This record gives sequence, structure tokens and C-alpha cells, in this order.
Amino acid sequence: MTDQIVDPQLEEFAQQVSDQVESFLVALQAITREADGGRAISLLLLEVSQVLLAGARLGVQEDFTPAEEFQPDAGPDPDLDEMRLRLARMLDGVDMYAEVFDTYGEPEIVTSMLSDDLTSVASSLAHGLRHYKAGRVDEALWWWQFSYVSTWGSEASGVLRALQSIVTHDRLDTDFEIEQEQVAAADEMLEGVELEPR
Repeated sequence: MTDQIVDPQLEEFAQQVSDQVESFLVALQAITREADGGRAISLLLLEVSQVLLAGARLGVQEDFTPAEEFQPDAGPDPDLDEMRLRLARMLDGVDMYAEVFDTYGEPEIVTSMLSDDLTSVASSLAHGLRHYKAGRVDEALWWWQFSYVSTWGSEASGVLRALQSIVTHDRLDTDFEIEQEQVAAADEMLEGVELEPR
């Protein structure tokens, strides 16, 4: 562990972010082992929403400054390829999604993969967590904030919109079909019924 004097409030904030990050990483690994793809969509929607709350809290803070000019070695990146492959298999049929890239620049439609983006988010978060667990609190906060603004925030936001769209289509498209069936049944009941003039 690196000895680092950190403001108690900052330490508490870092601990909260660390807890949310670790919870997301553990949950994501567990979800990829789910056999039920429908349940996995709901759980992913919940977990991504929660980790984006941590990102939003990082995003509204003043810029964190790392303690050292050059980023210390956080150790080897975790091998998340097996998790990415499990996600791709589990999300088969809905893995690829389209979104608008850079809504304030020159907007363009781009395609992405839920499995790739979730793995990329996990990798960025895990990198900061390794700094935090090594006692480099300033470095961890700087990395989480910087990577939120530059990469994982937009990736997770895109994933959230895609997952929400899946849930919306699942719920509303079904409701629409039921409504159509009800209209058809009502039409059938009204056939042959002569309405009396007022």
C-alpha cells in the first residue's frame, strides 16, 4: 500500500465510488453466467444505471489531480475476453445497437455492441479500482473521473439507452398487440348489431 495523506471527505467519497465500482464488476460477472437472457437485460439495466450515478457524481466534481506526473503502473489489465464472449452469446439478437454519436458536434449514426461496450466500461473501472486498492486514492479518483468523461461515461450511457429500448419494445409492443386483439374482438362483437338512430 502507498502511504498517501487524503482529505477525510475525499477518502469517504472515493470509498463510495469504489464500492459502486466493485459492486458493478461483481454483478456484471454474475450476470454473464445467467441462463435467462430476459432477466439479464433487466439486471444489466439496473447495474448500468447505478454505476452511471457514480460517474455523474465524479463528473460534477472539480478536476481531480493525480499525486504523480506519470501514472503509476496499476498492474496487468484483467482478462475480460471470456466475459465479453459470454455477454455476446447471452445478448445474441440484441447485441448490436445504433445510436447518435456526438449530439452537439456533427451527429452521426454509429453502431456498437453491448458486449464490447460493457466490457470496455468494466476494464476502465477495474483499472481505477486497482489504483484505489493500492492506496493511490488521488490516482484512482483522477482515473475514474477522466475515463468517465472521455470514454466509459458515453459507452455506459449508450448501453443504458439500448437496454431501455429493449425493455420498452418488450413492454409496449406487447401492449400494442393486446390492444389490437381487443379492438378486433370488439369489432367482431359489434358485427350485425344495428345501432338505433338518435
